[in-house]
Amino acid sequence: MSESERLRRKVDADLGGCCDADVANRLSELRALADDADERAGTRAVFAVLGDETRNRLVRVLAASDDRLCVCELEPLFSVSESALSHALSDLADAGLVTREKEGNWRYYETTERAERLLAAAEADA
Repeated sequence: MSESERLRRKVDADLGGCCDADVANRLSELRALADDADERAGTRAVFAVLGDETRNRLVRVLAASDDRLCVCELEPLFSVSESALSHALSDLADAGLVTREKEGNWRYYETTERAERLLAAAEADA
């Protein structure tokens, strides 16, 4: 059975009878829904960033901290180079999950409200 036949059966069951126009209208509604979802694809980048173990742990450590942290404070907690850590923090900043502030030779990071909300949602049912 083709997908269009299945859709026709679904529309027919929902409406108690249907015609080609009913199926076309439903298909148009579904395409608009998919287009809207595609326009919001920016969230995919956030989840892709958090899918990496180092970046995920970084954002959780920063969220657990009562204050912003410097790369030099984070480095001993991770088994990656300072360069890799800085790159991971940059990815998190680009995704809007951490902020960075430079003071002299030091660069400090802290989580954003967006990251806090995402972590809270992820941990709600965990």
